[in-house]
Amino acid sequence: MTFGLFLSSTDKKPMYLQIVEQITSKVMVGDWLADMPLPSIRELAASTQVSVITVKRAYSELERAGVIVTQPGKGSYVSANSELNQELRKQEFEQHLAETINLAKQLQLSDDDIITCVKQHLGEQKTPK
Repeated sequence: MTFGLFLSSTDKKPMYLQIVEQITSKVMVGDWLADMPLPSIRELAASTQVSVITVKRAYSELERAGVIVTQPGKGSYVSANSELNQELRKQEFEQHLAETINLAKQLQLSDDDIITCVKQHLGEQKTPK
């Protein structure tokens, strides 16, 4: 069983980060609900064919981000933090925004151009179509 995670050896992202991103995504969209038990580190390592150390690092990152909680002797669970989804969505938005701004800078757009463009798009969202 793969628990719905698909890791790619051709992806430039490290395996642990692929695990972090996919689990975070599953929690964000509601596929993995609050208090849902996660597979053990050994189970996930075996099913994804990565090392136990890789999965352990991913779980540590997820715990640090508040996506999961680990109870010694009981395992890891999806966090029951009611504000978690909103926090994850905001983090994802900020990541996309940073990437967009970096692209705009590569295109040599000024800060004013970027702000004008954002305001235009915000204005378009307000107008009913």
